[in-house]
Amino acid sequence: MAEARHHILYLISQLGPGGSEKQLFGLLQAMDRQKYFPTVAVWNFREHDVYVSQIRALGVQVLSISNTSHSIIKLLSFMRLVMRLRPGVIHSFTFYTNIAAFCGALIAYSVAIGSLRGDLQQTLYDTGGILGRLCLRYPRFQICNSSIVAEKVKQLGGFFGPKCLCVVRNGLDCSLFNREHWPFSKRAEILAIGSLLAYKRWDRLIDAAADLKKKGYDFLVRIAGSGPLEFSLKQQAQTLGVTDCVEFLGFCENIPDLLASSSFLVHTSDTEGLPNAIIEAMASGRAVVATDVGEVPMLVEEGTTGFIVKRNDKDELVERLAFLIRDSERCAQMGIAGRDKVRKEFGVNQHIVKTFEAYHLAGWKEA
Repeated sequence: MAEARHHILYLISQLGPGGSEKQLFGLLQAMDRQKYFPTVAVWNFREHDVYVSQIRALGVQVLSISNTSHSIIKLLSFMRLVMRLRPGVIHSFTFYTNIAAFCGALIAYSVAIGSLRGDLQQTLYDTGGILGRLCLRYPRFQICNSSIVAEKVKQLGGFFGPKCLCVVRNGLDCSLFNREHWPFSKRAEILAIGSLLAYKRWDRLIDAAADLKKKGYDFLVRIAGSGPLEFSLKQQAQTLGVTDCVEFLGFCENIPDLLASSSFLVHTSDTEGLPNAIIEAMASGRAVVATDVGEVPMLVEEGTTGFIVKRNDKDELVERLAFLIRDSERCAQMGIAGRDKVRKEFGVNQHIVKTFEAYHLAGWKEA
């Protein structure tokens, strides 16, 4: 029973290339796995998802809840798994699996932890009215990676809301991004990292690339990510005549190498919580140009570690990109400032400590 009380069960929707998945992998990699016996349960399991093999390589068991698409059957299967494992903590790493973690903890007398990542309104919309409200209220203790999102939850008030919302910002193993050299190239290489989804607004970046090309700038935009909009974005690049300066890399695992060979990062999203891509870029000593969403304005210091632009201001986006293309020395200085900031505030050790502090605050007592 002592082992079971130490046992932590992580529940996540899938293990493909996403920010939550990356954070879970980093947490598992850094924790004392011999002490806490972590297990990962996957709501929509696919054997070839990128983090399945990586988590297994840590010696952590990865379990499929059920092959069915029926939510009730999945929930019953998950509850049977919980009764077998009897974990001390059940931590949902995906918002819409929060309610499943809550139900499992009820029958196993475990401590349930929910997660709230990304923009609040977008998350509720994606999850659906009733389920979204239930996942916001249950479990009663939840972890949020953004202080801005946490404040929005407090302002929402009412019956639907967690009893306690603890802010634990994303963590990063900065040693993986410890590349000191700067890419000395006449042609500026601009990196964008993220899935090819509508809310990422890579169409904005392609439009900006067209303007930069018309102005005579020499650059290459590289977009690292995969998703359903790949065809339409490539078509847009072709229509605007920028296929010679916009490159689609698809899903990439070698993000540290990509950042090391890039001049700076651009992030054009419409909605975010605390983007991993920006933290990684800053850890690599790269300046950032990003839209004013989520906690990005608190992460990127205007004029010091990069630039913040308004979501719908294409002219400002083009202007800031052009500035960093022209002034490589200032770009490098911003990168150094960003690296110092991330090393102080987003180390993986801080993330581990804050996460386990949240578990204890929620009522978990280690045996």
